[in-house]
Amino acid sequence: MENIRNFCIIAHIDHGKSTLADRLLEFTGTLNERQMEAQVLDNMDLEKEKGITIKAHAIQMKYKLDGQEYVLNLIDTPGHVDFSYEVSRAIAACEGALLIVDASQGIEAQTISNLYLALEHDLEIIPVLNKIDLPHAMPEEVTDEIVEMIGCQREDVIRASAKEGKGIEEILHAIVKRVRAPKGDPKAPLQAMIFDSVFNSFRGIEIYFRVFNGTMKKGEKIKFVGTGQEYNADEIGVLKLGKQPLNEISAGNVGYLISGIKVAKEVHVGDTITSALNPGESLQGYEQVKPMVFAGIYPVETSEFEELRASMEKLQLNDASLVWELETSAALGFGFRCGFLGMLHMEIIQERLEREFNMTVITTVPSVQFKAHLTDGSEIDINAPSEMPDPTRIKFIEEPYIKAQIITKSEYIGPIIGLCMDKRGIIKNQHYLTTDRVEMSFEMPLSEIVFDFFDKLKSISRGYASLDYHLIGFQESDMVKLDIMLNGEKVDALSAIVHRAKSQDWGRKLCEKLKELIPRQMFEIAIQAAIGQKIVSRENISAIKKNVIAKCYGGDISRKRKLLEKQKKGKKRMRQIGTVEVPQEAFMAILKID
Repeated sequence: MENIRNFCIIAHIDHGKSTLADRLLEFTGTLNERQMEAQVLDNMDLEKEKGITIKAHAIQMKYKLDGQEYVLNLIDTPGHVDFSYEVSRAIAACEGALLIVDASQGIEAQTISNLYLALEHDLEIIPVLNKIDLPHAMPEEVTDEIVEMIGCQREDVIRASAKEGKGIEEILHAIVKRVRAPKGDPKAPLQAMIFDSVFNSFRGIEIYFRVFNGTMKKGEKIKFVGTGQEYNADEIGVLKLGKQPLNEISAGNVGYLISGIKVAKEVHVGDTITSALNPGESLQGYEQVKPMVFAGIYPVETSEFEELRASMEKLQLNDASLVWELETSAALGFGFRCGFLGMLHMEIIQERLEREFNMTVITTVPSVQFKAHLTDGSEIDINAPSEMPDPTRIKFIEEPYIKAQIITKSEYIGPIIGLCMDKRGIIKNQHYLTTDRVEMSFEMPLSEIVFDFFDKLKSISRGYASLDYHLIGFQESDMVKLDIMLNGEKVDALSAIVHRAKSQDWGRKLCEKLKELIPRQMFEIAIQAAIGQKIVSRENISAIKKNVIAKCYGGDISRKRKLLEKQKKGKKRMRQIGTVEVPQEAFMAILKID
C-alpha cells in the first residue's frame, strides 16, 4: 500500500490533459508503440472527433524509482464546465492532482474552479506548466500566476511539453515523492466506493471502484449499502489498457467488478460496496448532481418509444449526471423530460443516442427550472413550459441565478460587459490578475446563458475569454409563457418561458425563423406568437398555387373566374383539414436566435 499513488489530471479545456496522459502511459511502458494512439484513454468516437474528454477514465501504470516499484492509478478528467461533476467524482477517489496550465494561455476560469474543488478534498497539488515548446509560450509570466494562485515555490512548478515528451520523468518523480500514499486498513471490514459504471452488452454492468478499507476477494458475497442488494464478485481486477483479472484487491487500490448485474437502477455512483458477511460502514459519497437545463427528447417514430427507453437506461448508467422522467406532448406523442448539465452535455447525449443506439430523436426547446409561487401559498417547480400554471393562479415566479466568473484579456472588457448587460447580468467585481488579464464576476439569470452565451463570449473575445459558473439561488422575475401557434393550433413543443421585456422581440424572431424552415403547403399557414390571449407577432407562409387556368386559352373571362373560385374553395377546405408538418430543424431553430 505504501507503493500506491492515486492521482487525477485537472485543467481547463484544451490545456493538454489527454496528451499528457498519453505520454505518461508511454513513458511507464504501459502501452507499446502499436497500442499507442492520440487521446488513447478517450474511447468514445465522439471524444476523438471533438478532441475533448467527456468521461473520466481510469488506468493503472507501474513506475520504478530508486529500486522500488510503484503502482500509479491515473484518472483523466474532462475540462469543460458542463462536466465538472465528472471531475468531482475523480477527485473523490484520489490523493493528488496534476494541475496543468497552458504556457501560452495562462490560468483560465475552469483551472481556478477545479483547483478549489481539489483543495476542498485536501489533495496534493502538483503544478505543471504545459506546452512550453510553443513559440508564443510565456513560461515566466504564467509561472508567476501559478505561484501567486497556489502559494507554492517557483521550483515546484514543473515545465513540460506533452507533445514533445519533455518533463515527463520529472512529473512521475513528483507524483511518487509528493503525493501521499493512500490510508486504509486491508484487514478492516470492506469499504469501497463506486466512482463509475459502464454497460457491457455481453457481461452486464462493469463497476469501477476505489477500495478505502479492507480487501475484496474474487467469488465472495458483496453488498451494496445504498440499495441493500447482494451479489457475487464473479470477476475483479485492475484497469490497464484492457482489464487484468486478479484474485483480490486491497485497500488504496482502484479496480473493476463484474457481478452479472443487468438492471441499471441497481448501481448508484457514490454507493459503498462492502462484504455481506462482515459489513462495514457507508462512506460519504459524492454530492448529488443538479441538472441545469431541461429539454424533452422524443422518438421520431412513436413506435420506437420502448427502444428509446431502453437506450436511455443504458446511457444513464454510463452517465450518472443524466436524469429523466416520462412526458407526453400533443404534438410529439410519448417521450422523456431530461435534465442536462448544460448545452454541450445535451448535444453529446443526442449524438450518443444516434451513434451508440441508432436512435433518431427530436429535442424540444431547452429550458431551466423555475419556481412558481401560487396565490394559495404553495410552491411548484416548472421544468417545462407545459407545466406553467394559469397566470391568474401565479403570485410571482422565481428564476435561477448564477455567479459567472469570466477571465479575459483587458482589451475585451467593454464588449463582454455589453454582452452580459444584454443578458440581464449585473457586474459584481473586477480585478486584474496581471497587467493585461482581468477576472470579472457577474450575477445573471441561468436561462440567459443556456443557449448561445458561451459561443458569443468566445467570438467577441476571439477565443480569449474563459467562463466558469455555479448556481447561487433563485430571484423573483417577470417571466411569461410564449406560445407558438400554427393556424390557430398551439405547438406545445415550441413553447418557451421568457422574460416579459424580451418576449415580443423573441416572438418576432421566432416567427421569422419558422417562416424560413416550415415548407410551403397547398394552403396558407399562419405562424403566430402569443402570450396568453395576446398575439405579439405574426408571419404568413403563402400557399403553393397550381396554375388551374393554364388549360383556358382565350374564351370568356368568366370561365377562368369559375376555375379560380373552385380552387379558392378547395384551399379553404384544405386549411380546415390539412396539418402542418414541422421539420426537426424548427425545434432547434430556437437555439440559434440572436
